[in-house]
Amino acid sequence: MSTVSVGERPSISSSLRDATAVAHERAERSDFIGDLMAGRLDAEAYRTLAAQLYFVYRALEEVGDDLHAADGARAVVAPIFDERLRRLPRLAADLDALGVDISTVEPLPAVARYVEAIDATRNDPARYVAHHYTRYLGDLSGGQVIKSRMISHYGIDKDSLTFYAFDGIDKLKRYKDGYRDALDGLPIDDDAHRRLVDEAIRAFEYNEALFAELAA
Repeated sequence: MSTVSVGERPSISSSLRDATAVAHERAERSDFIGDLMAGRLDAEAYRTLAAQLYFVYRALEEVGDDLHAADGARAVVAPIFDERLRRLPRLAADLDALGVDISTVEPLPAVARYVEAIDATRNDPARYVAHHYTRYLGDLSGGQVIKSRMISHYGIDKDSLTFYAFDGIDKLKRYKDGYRDALDGLPIDDDAHRRLVDEAIRAFEYNEALFAELAA
């Protein structure tokens, strides 16, 4: 897996943008995502993706809640912690509406590794922030396009896609700008900055591995 070195320290948000650009593009250009977005698959493909993401968001939000409640980690996590971003209840409701019984679903091996990586950040809030950034900023950005394509290509009802609705966030661009400002103000040293960026690269690689398994 790739790593990044930090010399004269740039902002966290610019480090993340630059260091993850290649991994981000690879994930977005995966065969599964390309076919899903182009309408070459079916509604079942989206249901399968959503079911696998349930395990990712369960881990992300459980670990986030624990870190936010921990005195030693709260200062790092609190600036980007926002209840309006919480996705698991909506995803559970969407899966129910789509006829998916999550209790019968097993995580794919790539998802199990992804979840394990998120859980391993319990002792390093800077690395946790990398996973928070990777998933939630993606939902606020490309996730909105996914929603429209699932409706137009596969006829999925918008009431089964509430995962992509962020109540209380009216201006997505303004919110994302504010999120990046919060990242840049995190109280972390250069070593934690480096760990955060390296973990973000790995997070995109975990997503790429998930898409590869879904394609297979």
